[in-house]
Amino acid sequence: MPSPDQTAVKEPTRFGTFGGVFTPCVLTILGVIMFLRFGEVVGNAGVLSTIVIVLAAKVITTLTTLSLSAIATNTRTKAGGAYFLISRSLGVEFGGTIGLVFFLAQAISVAMYVIGFSEAFVTAFANLKLSLLMVGTITNIIVFACVYIGAGWTIKLQYGILAILVASLLSFYAGAAGQWSTDLLQTNMTSSYETGQGWITMFALFFPAVTGVMAGANMSGDLKDPAKSIPSGTLLAVGFTALIYLTLPIVLGAVASRETLQTSNMIMGDVALIPWLITAGVFAATLSSALGSMMGSPRILQAFARDQVLPVLRPFAKGSGVSSEPRRATILTFIIAQSCLLLGDLNAIAPIITMAFMITYGTLNLASFYESFTKNPSYRPRFRFCHWSLSLLGAILCLVVMIVISWIWAIAAIIGMAGLYWLINQREIKANWGDLKSGIAFERARKNLSILEDELYHPKNWRPMLLTMSGAGKSRKHLAIIGHWLTAGHGIQTLGQVLPGDITEHMDRRKNQREVLRTFIKENELSAFPAVVVSESVRQGILSLVQAHGLGGLEPNTVLLGWPNQEDRGPEFARLLRTVAGLNRSLILVRSENEDEELWSPPSGPIDVWWRGRSNGPLMLMLAFLLTKNHGWRNRTIRLLRIVPNEAAKEEVQRHLSELAQSARIPAEIRIFVAEDAVSKIKKVSSDSAVVFMGFEPPENADADELFYLNTERLIDGLPRVILVDDAGSIELES
Repeated sequence: MPSPDQTAVKEPTRFGTFGGVFTPCVLTILGVIMFLRFGEVVGNAGVLSTIVIVLAAKVITTLTTLSLSAIATNTRTKAGGAYFLISRSLGVEFGGTIGLVFFLAQAISVAMYVIGFSEAFVTAFANLKLSLLMVGTITNIIVFACVYIGAGWTIKLQYGILAILVASLLSFYAGAAGQWSTDLLQTNMTSSYETGQGWITMFALFFPAVTGVMAGANMSGDLKDPAKSIPSGTLLAVGFTALIYLTLPIVLGAVASRETLQTSNMIMGDVALIPWLITAGVFAATLSSALGSMMGSPRILQAFARDQVLPVLRPFAKGSGVSSEPRRATILTFIIAQSCLLLGDLNAIAPIITMAFMITYGTLNLASFYESFTKNPSYRPRFRFCHWSLSLLGAILCLVVMIVISWIWAIAAIIGMAGLYWLINQREIKANWGDLKSGIAFERARKNLSILEDELYHPKNWRPMLLTMSGAGKSRKHLAIIGHWLTAGHGIQTLGQVLPGDITEHMDRRKNQREVLRTFIKENELSAFPAVVVSESVRQGILSLVQAHGLGGLEPNTVLLGWPNQEDRGPEFARLLRTVAGLNRSLILVRSENEDEELWSPPSGPIDVWWRGRSNGPLMLMLAFLLTKNHGWRNRTIRLLRIVPNEAAKEEVQRHLSELAQSARIPAEIRIFVAEDAVSKIKKVSSDSAVVFMGFEPPENADADELFYLNTERLIDGLPRVILVDDAGSIELES
């Protein structure tokens, strides 16, 4: 006898393709609609249109099955069915939204199947004079009790139900062979809708009859090999039931009049060779479908709750027994189903379920489409018979059918989904699995970068692509904020930092400083990216970033630097500016008398642009305009200023600048000054300005490096905030 520590732990029951997928799918598909409403569909739509309805419904479910198979074979499928598959592809927000919707759809389906069973039972045993609600409630309790005991016992029970279902269909076909009428079939070929009915209403009534394709996937946590069983079992079930659904309209049309088809819910029993087998088949089909939905729905909720998306649902994560049966979620499913039983109308519930299933199928197709279309290297499904175009077609068809059935309910459903998505998104769930968000963003960025690379650049399309040398950020915060203002949501800013030294000695420091920059960007709510390099010198590091940073059309076109505060750094700084300009990059130099001021509160005063011609003027005026696109700068006046040597030139320059501002579509106040001492005039006029834009040119050679700093300081000294601009010639104001 084995010792206690050697006693094997009982393994949970696992099921294969036939028992875990094929049987639940077939029993859910061949359900109440087939036995109790298919005759009504044929009687209204006619044989030919009914076949079209079946084909249309089967196309949607087949495409969905292909998408389901691809996703199921691309990941290690666990419990949760559609919720698990979608959440691991499209992310927790989409997965959570679909999970809740699909859970409710399955729970409501229980009520639909129980109502179908109750209708058949009340009809078969009319002498008992039982009410529909009483029979439905008792049935719902029995279904609940079976599932509450455990999935293993319930699935084994379904084998016997499948045998009864097959026997009832054989009885129907055998009885129909003896009553076949070609003339009757010919009469029933065309449509003859009752008042208020049409092709769309018949499609909506029939579609729930094919929605069982997820029954196997819902049992994913109870399967031995989900990646193998889900594709093969579901596709076999779709094919098998398609043969039945495509032959039934022909047989029904050949054995009953149109009036009988429209009014008799038990027409199949009247035709069958052994009528009681049809009653048994109805009982078997409805009960098995109810069992399938009662098993699948709680497992979706349990998986959703275990991901801790919504705290209120956390109690439903708990499982019972070795197989972790979702008994708490089963109780909730029973309560929802019982509430829906109060409607007591199969025709009222069917369209609601149709809409819910359409949303689920459409999103599943969308997940497969994005997985394939974004060319995610991790998307390597073993199931090879699904292309992104088929998944996209499936998603589009689901949306079209939703709108065609009821555009009002479709919009309501989409709004409801959007609300759930927003609610889950607000929770900011940190999922520990990958999703498609980054993949979609990457693919979109890749394609757009290729387009930018192939397109010829035109000055009309100029945008500020700033490389801002802000250091660690906190020490030169004003540069990062000014760069943020100058891009104004119209461009891209990169915060650059150079770490002097040897790369082999500073790898960890580089990594840490990159995270410091990321934190700085996040804390200050900047729209920027970090870039840190290690170089032997700051100058070489900046030039490395200027040359190598960026990708394709997103390379920096402008370098933003702080003005050096020490005269001895002037020559080296001038040499850097000359080299950057030689690399065909525009330059922005920021000088502020108080770098520690709270720049998120813009200083008072106008925005001054001192015009000296078209060499730098267009870029200065554009940057001033972009500055006004920020909240704190919106009401500031842009003053376009110029100094002329005499009164004779004043009128001509005034007219020229007015025309320039008008053609550039930038509102500006034009002011012309006559002065011999330009420097003094500039300081007097702009002493109280919020910011002053002035053009400059880097020194042409090393001989001018010494004087560059001193001459520029003489010009800007005393002004509170100055932005010096050197334009590489990439912009046209009139474009």
